[in-house]
Amino acid sequence: MRDDTSAMVQAILAHHAATFAGFGAEPAPEPTRQEAAYLAALQACSTLGFIAHDAECLAQAWLAQSLRTGTFQPEQWPDAPEDFGLQPVPHAQAFAPCPEHLGLYAVLPDADWVGRMARAGVPTVQLRFKSDNAAAIEREVHAAVRAVQGTGALLFINDHWRTAIQAGAYGIHLGQEDLDALAPDELQALRASGLRLGVSTHGYAEMVRADAVGPSYIAMGAVFPTTLKKMATAPQGVGRLGVYARLLRHYPQVAIGGIGAEQFAPVQATGVGSIAMVRALVNAPDPEATATHLMRLMEQNSQRASR
Repeated sequence: MRDDTSAMVQAILAHHAATFAGFGAEPAPEPTRQEAAYLAALQACSTLGFIAHDAECLAQAWLAQSLRTGTFQPEQWPDAPEDFGLQPVPHAQAFAPCPEHLGLYAVLPDADWVGRMARAGVPTVQLRFKSDNAAAIEREVHAAVRAVQGTGALLFINDHWRTAIQAGAYGIHLGQEDLDALAPDELQALRASGLRLGVSTHGYAEMVRADAVGPSYIAMGAVFPTTLKKMATAPQGVGRLGVYARLLRHYPQVAIGGIGAEQFAPVQATGVGSIAMVRALVNAPDPEATATHLMRLMEQNSQRASR
């Protein structure tokens, strides 16, 4: 590596190492370009712990930022949507919009739980019903839609998008693999249905992929360690969540993964407008009281931030 590129690497690390502390260095991927800004960012972001496809995404964005501004700025972490190739606003390809702040977002195992949390005043609920039985799925999705009627809660269905359309749900939520599995005509049918779409992401490359379809909101995680399911990526932490939120500022955003009440303040300080909860509600001795407490906590943090 040339001396000037080495100095650029060190400058990036000097400005940003504290933000992304706690991650071990990742092997730098093979470069696809030779510009100094790209090479420096690729090495620096790998050293900061970003996995290969995210380091590549950041390096391309840092080069684009340098070309756009006419100078290499090691202190400016890339956060301009155009430098990542995101869709211009308004999005040419977009799903129906949802509220910018979805508030407390309860992810729940069945329709009974959906009804309980909706009646408790939780503004956004998701049915994450796991079954291979098509008849059981159809019953549960239809029951969940009925359960939120008259409550004002927005109901998203995890995965089962065809049934969600039939049942008249507010929206669906898909993971990256589910999104990738959609054929173009299926994606078009889903968009034409009017359902809102939420998409899970775990880093920069997946955010760029999600943006291409123009979802209604983007979920980012796992923010903290979680035992709910085996994660393919390391916990992202508040530092990464903050830079993700700046990049995705034109989307409603949901933070998910291992977030407890004690972490609400730093998570909300990133600008994220919603926090998803799973076990903290389902496993609580009094789920309704817990939901009320968490909603009040979110409101208090929002009021402090606006002063």
